[in-house]
Amino acid sequence: MPSILVIDDDVSICQTLELYLEEEGYIVDTAQTGTEGLNKYVQKPADVVILDIRLPDVDGFAVLEDLREENENVKVIMITAFHDMETTINAMKGGAFDYIHKPVNVDELDMAIKKALKSQEMEKKIEGLLTEPSRSFRVGDIIGTGNEMREIFKTIGTVSQSRTTVLIQGESGTGKELIAKVIHHNTSPDEPFIAVNCSAIVETLLESELFGHEKGSFTGAIARKLGKFELARYGTVFLDEISEMSINLQAKLLRVLQEMEFERVGGKDKVKVNARIMTATNKDLKTMVNEGKFRDDLYYRLNIVAIIIPPLRTRRQDIPPLIDYLLTKINLDLHKKIIGVSDEMMEIFMQYHWPGNIRELENLLVRACVVAKGQVLGKSDFPELGKDETASIMKGARADLDETAAIFKPSEPGKLLTLDEVEERYIRKVIKETDKNKGEICEVLGISRPTFERKLEKYSITFERD
Repeated sequence: MPSILVIDDDVSICQTLELYLEEEGYIVDTAQTGTEGLNKYVQKPADVVILDIRLPDVDGFAVLEDLREENENVKVIMITAFHDMETTINAMKGGAFDYIHKPVNVDELDMAIKKALKSQEMEKKIEGLLTEPSRSFRVGDIIGTGNEMREIFKTIGTVSQSRTTVLIQGESGTGKELIAKVIHHNTSPDEPFIAVNCSAIVETLLESELFGHEKGSFTGAIARKLGKFELARYGTVFLDEISEMSINLQAKLLRVLQEMEFERVGGKDKVKVNARIMTATNKDLKTMVNEGKFRDDLYYRLNIVAIIIPPLRTRRQDIPPLIDYLLTKINLDLHKKIIGVSDEMMEIFMQYHWPGNIRELENLLVRACVVAKGQVLGKSDFPELGKDETASIMKGARADLDETAAIFKPSEPGKLLTLDEVEERYIRKVIKETDKNKGEICEVLGISRPTFERKLEKYSITFERD
């Protein structure tokens, strides 16, 4: 049977996890300090280690480092009560297999353990697997507490250990360039980060910007000019709005990715590319490929690792901390002392649809801080959110009510729905509108997991999330 070592200073958590995991068929040992846990692992290595970050005698990251020195392929699932991005990225980059927040959701933990054991089983079949050592690093300012953002933080930590291409997708204003900068900072912080907006430069100039040109290659080329790929050295070239690049340039970019070299405009010498290439778009590249507007071979080259940033309207729980963070930043820039927004304004923010996402939120706050007469921003400080926006909010609220009412709408006029029909529709609605796993959905529905499984089978509902 697989063995698990739980290292946590909270005795009740150790006992609870020990009872649960033993019932699941695992051999479990526990330790209340980092030193005790390390000693137990050295004496008898466990298949999976569940490690708390905050320990009384030593930092959890130090324990993680020591465990990896003992066995570089050890599967460590880190747990913590702190929901900050930097800790999450540190854990993943330091070599943790997964990262779970307290209070521990047993369904999430069970899924992580099974993934760790499966990964370990596959690794035993592969010889020579190398893991890059952890490094110290700093991260950018990304606010996010939901499941989607936590997964993005994990992905950032993982891709920061390599130099593979990354495709960042999301609506305008969601922070695609910020994500790219964080990855760059965690990979090659001392090298240049060069951003190029592909939609802002005409094709002929864009080619020269990317690849450079030789003297006399075209009218006005009075001297050799180095392109962005050369200037970036071993850093990052970030191609924003890659969907706007012409088919002709797409072919040349594909060659760069395949051969890691290029020729300057008007030149014959091969120039080696050492920079990492990251791209971003607010369009669906897969659809563009199907429509013949984007090269499929380039798409697959760029889409090795994809990060999809959710729009602000789907992560409303992040709006209050985003406002706190942005106001702190704005106060420093404008030498203001704004302490927050009124309850009325916060309610409007929480209901607003945010078509411009975080960029729109920041711009609204900046303008409000400039004209504000008090330390709390009220409705009068946001004239932009006027009647049109209020009407839009009310329209959205009515749409929500209409959608909820649709659950009880009979399929035939004059016919009432059965309880089973209402139940099926509601379960489908909860699954569709949330990103929660089975355990969390059971909490929303107020039913046990076995009951939920039976209802999925009863109504023939497909559920792919664990």
